Amino acid sequence: MAVGKNKRLTKGKKGSRKKAQDPFLKKEWYKLQAPSMFQNKDFGKTIITKTAGTKIASEYLKGRVVEVSLADLQSNEELSYRKIKLCIEDVQGYNCLTNFHGMDMTRDKVCSLIQKRQTIIEANVDCRTTD
Repeated sequence: MAVGKNKRLTKGKKGSRKKAQDPFLKKEWYKLQAPSMFQNKDFGKTIITKTAGTKIASEYLKGRVVEVSLADLQSNEELSYRKIKLCIEDVQGYNCLTNFHGMDMTRDKVCSLIQKRQTIIEANVDCRTTD
């Protein structure tokens, strides 16, 4: 054996790796509940990493914004071009209580409203509601 050569005595095995683990085993599903102004109460589910150590799963859900079609909330397909944004305000068990955050329109509906040789006026208004 030549001087200065080591036989990999200090290192571990060459091909040893950590076993690949399914990331969905560490996840939990939470139900999304719409505010009382909509017909359908449950409208979907969201996923989050389980509580581990000091990381509490419900704290990471609060403030999440979810976008859903108004047709799904009202069971009326004619309103499918409106998109409603709902913000998760509170978590009770595996239920996420949401509140209205904003409204938008789908791109195809906006394009159908715009005509050639016409000017467009966009306006953003902050408003308060009593409910």
